[in-house]
Amino acid sequence: MSLPYAHDETAVAEARGVFDGRMPTAPGDLRVEARGIAPVPEDARYGSPRRLFTVWFAPNLTMTGVFTGTVGAALGLDFATALLAVVLGTLLGAVPTAYLGTWGSQTGAGQLPLARLAFGRAVALPGALQWLSSIAWDALIGLFGGDALAQLFGWPFWLGVLVMLVAQGALGVIGYEAIHRLQTVMTFALAASFVALAVKLVHGTQPATAATVHGADRAGAFVLTCTIALSLALSWAPYASDFSRYLPRTASRPSMFWCTLLGVSVSFVAVQALGLWGAAQFTDQTARGVDRLLGGGALGAFGLLAVAVAALCSNAMNDYSGSLALQTIGVRLPRPVAAALAAVLGFPLVLWMHAADTTARFQNVLLFVGYWIPAFVAIVIVDWVARARARGDRPVDLAQEEAAPQPWWPAVTAFVVGFAVAVPFMSTSLYVGPVARALHSADLAYPVAFLAALLVYVPLRVRRRS
Repeated sequence: MSLPYAHDETAVAEARGVFDGRMPTAPGDLRVEARGIAPVPEDARYGSPRRLFTVWFAPNLTMTGVFTGTVGAALGLDFATALLAVVLGTLLGAVPTAYLGTWGSQTGAGQLPLARLAFGRAVALPGALQWLSSIAWDALIGLFGGDALAQLFGWPFWLGVLVMLVAQGALGVIGYEAIHRLQTVMTFALAASFVALAVKLVHGTQPATAATVHGADRAGAFVLTCTIALSLALSWAPYASDFSRYLPRTASRPSMFWCTLLGVSVSFVAVQALGLWGAAQFTDQTARGVDRLLGGGALGAFGLLAVAVAALCSNAMNDYSGSLALQTIGVRLPRPVAAALAAVLGFPLVLWMHAADTTARFQNVLLFVGYWIPAFVAIVIVDWVARARARGDRPVDLAQEEAAPQPWWPAVTAFVVGFAVAVPFMSTSLYVGPVARALHSADLAYPVAFLAALLVYVPLRVRRRS
């Protein structure tokens, strides 16, 4: 893959110094990864698809997922119906994420750099959105992690957040291998902590067995719960191949798909089911509430530490992928520096969310940071499939693929149309579109954006040589 925005020998040399760089050489190599968006050469690949399960499992065991799980109960659904919505939404979001993740071993490239095949220079549009989204996710998850540290050590909230962001930024700076190794260890530790929380909940509370909404209102609540669950799982799609790009080309793609799918879906369903079961107990959506729920003492301290570490696991991935997105835009900033920058910018956003109605701001940010993703996914998948058909059984050669670039305007047209068509279907506390209002607050923006982008992009893409 050619380096972005480099047109002469001097510019190419300067860009190569930023986008190339030192790579981890084996599992456990925890020296700083300087490699940016330049593809990983085949002779530098290592690892097995199994590590994709842990890298996608641990970062989802956060209080963000638990918090999201309470939404179905808050909307008036009974436990069984809300859980069905959570499972359906999670799977719908996890399938494209798992599919995109299989591209890393075939190309050695991250997800946003690969989007240049479809978007060309206009990749700056989804690249900028992805970079901003990674900062927003830093805030969404860092809010709970920082609060947990503050509660655990008796610090002011801002100090807990600061320590959290410094720690996650350090992991993002070290890079790919540090994140994989941490997630492997934390898969077991965090699973144990959430099992303890689940046992405490099961013995202390009962879920809602009867719905408080009926008819069309119940259907609308079901769809909104499903969409929120979908948004969580699909939010990883623009990151997917970032964490498989060091896997060998010979890695089994079905194994990669299933390891990713199970990692994302099992973890998200588990934590959202936990939030749904204990919705009545999670009225205090803070670390103090978790501590109180666990009865304080050693168990409460363990729970708070788990909340903080879970946030650290997730946000390190946000900072890492954010650094690749920033380079994809064309910013010639070394990857470790770009990762640290994402963590720094997350700090004021966390303080803003904490300053007023945290619940409303949380849900709004959660939905808005993802509305662009369905159209993006539709476009890059269509382009990828068209290229796969054109090359037949030959392996992917990124240099050859870029030698016949697609024009930028079909992808941008489909991207903009997909988002615009979805606006009337959006349902948040800040804005409820006319269609969503008519559908009793059912949010169908995600599937509508995907289908609209698909219908616009397919004829524009297939009419050109693949």
